[in-house]
Amino acid sequence: MHKNRFISLALLAFGLILLSFVILGVSRIVLPYRVARVLAAPTTSAAFLLVCYLFVRATLSMLGVSPIDEE
Repeated sequence: MHKNRFISLALLAFGLILLSFVILGVSRIVLPYRVARVLAAPTTSAAFLLVCYLFVRATLSMLGVSPIDEE
C-alpha cells in the first residue's frame, strides 16, 4: 500500500464519520430518534470498519510485517 492511498482512506473514514453525524442530525428533525439512528448506522459501521482496517495496517507497518511505501 502506498502512503497516499493510506492517507486518502483515512480522510474517507473521517468524511464517513462526519456524514453519519449529519445524517443523524438532519433525520432527527423530521423522524424519531430510533429511526434516525437506523438511517445513520450503515455509514457509522463503514467508518468503524475502515478505521479498524487502517489501525491494523498501521500496526503491521510499524512491526515491519507489511510496510507502507513512501511512493
